[in-house]
Amino acid sequence: QVQVVESGGGLVQAGGSLRLSCAASGNIFTLNAMEWYRQAPGKQREWVATITSGSSTNYADSVKGRFTISRDNAKNTVHLQMNNLKPEDTAVYYCNAKLTDGLRYGDYWGQGTQVTVSS
Repeated sequence: QVQVVESGGGLVQAGGSLRLSCAASGNIFTLNAMEWYRQAPGKQREWVATITSGSSTNYADSVKGRFTISRDNAKNTVHLQMNNLKPEDTAVYYCNAKLTDGLRYGDYWGQGTQVTVSS
């Protein structure tokens, strides 16, 4: 079985920083791209950032220049460094891991971590 667990959320003032982490564990054969999504109250889940197995990155326009995604392949972890946070960044942040568990290729989601930015 595979588990994906996020951590690092919390409450921060506008202009502050937070660092989210996500760890994938279990029967992982190949870990491919890892992504962050977020969902604000009353809104659909939106994509935030992607990092490939080769560490190529891509960001949503709304976070470009403020957020940085990175990964540690030895630990099957991905991080999201969030700087200059804005109230509109308030959301539950979800990690998505695209991997093969020895039987199939699929998307595995974490349970989410709350980020709240006060004005």
